This record gives sequence, structure tokens and C-alpha cells, in this order.
Amino acid sequence: MPTEPDERIPRRADDTDKPLVAVAVLASFVAFLDGSVVNLALPAIGRDFAGGLALQQWVVDGYLLSLGALILVAGAISDQFGRLKVLRAGLLIFAVSSVLCAVAPTGWVLVAARCLQGVGAAFLVPSSLAMINARFSGAAQARAIGTWTAWTGTAFVVGPLLGGVLVDALNWRWIFGVNIVPLAITLYLVTRLPAGEFASANRSARVDFVGAVLNAIGLTGAVYALIEGQRLGFSHPAVVVGLVVGVACLIAFPFWEWQAPGPMMPLGIFTARNFAVGNLATVFLYAGVSLGMLVLGLFLQETAGLSATAAGLASLPVPVLSFLLARRFGTLAGVHGPRLFMAVGPLVAGIGYLLMARAAEPFDFWTQMLPGLVVFGLGLTITVSPLTAAILAAVDPAQSGIGSAINNALSRIAGLIAIAFTGVIIGGAVDFAGFRRGMLVTAGLFALAGLISAVGIRNDQCHLERVSPKSAAPCHDRATPPPAYPPR
Repeated sequence: MPTEPDERIPRRADDTDKPLVAVAVLASFVAFLDGSVVNLALPAIGRDFAGGLALQQWVVDGYLLSLGALILVAGAISDQFGRLKVLRAGLLIFAVSSVLCAVAPTGWVLVAARCLQGVGAAFLVPSSLAMINARFSGAAQARAIGTWTAWTGTAFVVGPLLGGVLVDALNWRWIFGVNIVPLAITLYLVTRLPAGEFASANRSARVDFVGAVLNAIGLTGAVYALIEGQRLGFSHPAVVVGLVVGVACLIAFPFWEWQAPGPMMPLGIFTARNFAVGNLATVFLYAGVSLGMLVLGLFLQETAGLSATAAGLASLPVPVLSFLLARRFGTLAGVHGPRLFMAVGPLVAGIGYLLMARAAEPFDFWTQMLPGLVVFGLGLTITVSPLTAAILAAVDPAQSGIGSAINNALSRIAGLIAIAFTGVIIGGAVDFAGFRRGMLVTAGLFALAGLISAVGIRNDQCHLERVSPKSAAPCHDRATPPPAYPPR
């Protein structure tokens, strides 16, 4: 009697593996692309729906909320229900939600569709990487993941420019509509994958539904209070209830995780010093990245008067520098240890934002913005690869998967909270004064990340030989191209 292939036994690559790599690349590419273009569409969305800064914050945070709530349990869901099924579900959810975003008649329909889009994205990246890891082994696996990271990393380079051109040449709805073609191609390629190879489910896999619910309600309540408090007032009953319920769930979350039989975030992993310190630095670093890039994108269009295309071009130094130099700094960290790079890099990035804080009337992009953007891009590039390597090298290789998932989730949640605080920080308007406050707070966040790394990271506890492409790949689904892997 024939049996289904066991996906736990990796196979070597051959010509039939090309559709699988293409599926993995395309599925992840659309999720990464969507994250890199939406900021440029926010001013146009705000004009169309007259929702102000609160709506713009929700358009970004709606996506991050559902993504942050599900990303830690997505791997377990994929194992329990079958990787191919979950990938197909993620593709369909992302496609339907992209259409809903593109045709949304009101701002709050758009926000709801963005929440649904985050659900789809949470399933796409872990499932696509899990299928690569199951199919390939050894050098073939490293090559497949290298192809995945190289192609999906280009989303961060082409995303800002593509988004700006679409907003100016057509309108903001096309930044979501453009997803449909690659999603349709991916759904077709899925049908060419060997039947049954990734369909089997591991029913013994535990899904921490209670933890996911506590995390989702906690984040939603806190974010609702921070965003709507600016509009309704922080004494409004709905805001107070949201804050109390949200904080209560966030406090309950670690207590549940400590005693849960299959926790989505096993707290014991934080006993590794570099893992705990590196993730604390991640929180401040990616809070700064999210806050700074959001305020910058809004300022360049709404106050400085740049077009969406020009604003997209303006942000290109950041991903281009990272794309070109990330591997170099990852290699240097492998030789000299990550501590120096994790300490100096955020400080350099913070200096970039201090330079941009000098912006004043009459505005001149070339002297007031470009130098700061280049310095920020350089600082972020110095930091990201060493940070990823230090965090993953701190844990046992058997825990590298959950380690990378936790680090990725914390970077998302940090961005989510920072964006929710935007209105409080800038005073509700991205004028020159509000922009300056945003830049100073962002610089402070980067300085904290650098200080934490300088004090807490230990080079003698960094076993960089533990870090593999398999464990590092998921960590590049953020605001930068993929981190380099240390030499093996």
C-alpha cells in the first residue's frame, strides 16, 4: 500500500524543485513588498477618507496587530494542519484582503481589510520557509534559502519606488491591487507541487491558542487606547476600558506562557544573556525604525510637499545601503564579535535622525534630509546582521527556530506600539515642530538600543558557528534586506 512521503526526511535538490522555490519566493515577496510601500500611500489615503493621523496609524497598525498576534503560532499551525494547506490559505486570505483594500469604500473598511491581510502574511513566510527546510538538506538547503533571501530582499529596494510611482501615476489603491498578479501566479504554481508531499499534518503539534488570544487582545486594547485617546480623549470610557483590558491581558500573557504545556513564547529561552539583551535592543531599535520611517514619509509629502514618487526615491539610501553592505558587516561581526557593531550602529543611526531634526523652512531636501538618511542607513546596516547573529548564536541550535520567531515577533510588536504612540509624540500634526519631536524621540530610541548592547552583550558568549541560513532567514522579514550569515 503506497504511503505519503515523510516531509521530515529532506531530499536533495533537482529540477522539479524550481516550482517550490518560486512559490516560496513569490509568497514571501508580496508580504514584504506590501510592508515597504504602504507608508508612501498614507497621505493619499488620509486625503481620500479624511481620517487624519489616527486613520493613517490604523492602516499600518491593523496589519501589524494581526501579524504580531499570529506570527509566533504560525509555525505550529502550519505543522498541525499541513504546510501546503496553510500556505494556500495564506495566499487566498492575502489575495482576498488585497482586493478588499483596493476597493475599500471607507477608511475603516480599509483598516479591517489590512487586519485580514496581516493574517494572511502571518501564514505565508513561515509556511514557505518550512517547505524549503523540509525539501532540502545540506548545501542544497543553504542555496535554496540564499535564493529566497536574495529575491525577497529586493522587495525592500523596489518597494518604495514602486509604491510612489503607483500612487502618483494611478492612485493609492494600486499598491494593493498590484499584489493580485504574483498571488495568482503563486496559486497556480502550488498546483504543480508534488501531491501529498507537504499535505500531511502533525496532529501532535501544540497550538497555544490561549497565549495567542491574550497577546491579540492585549495588543489591540493598548493600541486602541493610544491611537483613539488622541481623538476621543484619554478619559473617554472606551479608551479607558481598552487600556485596562489590554494591559491586563499583556500582564497575564507571561504568567500563562510560564505554565502552558506548549507555549508560543517559552520564557526559559530568555535565560541566555545575549538572547535577552539582544531582544531588548531589538525592541528599541525597531521601535525607532518604525516610528522614524512613518514620520519621515508623512513629513516629506504632507509638509515638505514632495510627491509620493519623490518620497520613495528619498528613502532608497536606507535599503540600498543595507542590501549592499549587510553581508560585509555580518562577516566582520563573525571575526570581531557583534558587541561593537551592535553598540556603534544604533548610535550612528541616531545621529542620522539628529541631522534630519534640523529641518526648517525654507526646506531643502539635499542639505536637510539626504545626509541624515545616508547616515541612518549606514547605522542600521552596521547593526542588523550582527544583532541577528548574536541573538541566534545565544541559544541552542535546537531552539533556533523559536528564537528567530521570537525576535521577529518582538520587532513587529515594537513597531506596532511605536506607531500607536506617534500622535502622542508629534502632537497630532506632522508639521516642522512635530517632525522635529519625532526625529528626537527616534534618535533617543536608537541611543537606548546602542547603550543596551554596549552594556549587556558578551562576545565570549557568541557562538556564531551555530547560526545557519535556516535559522537566520526568518529574521529578515522586517524593514531591511536579509542579514548576512556568519562564515561557517
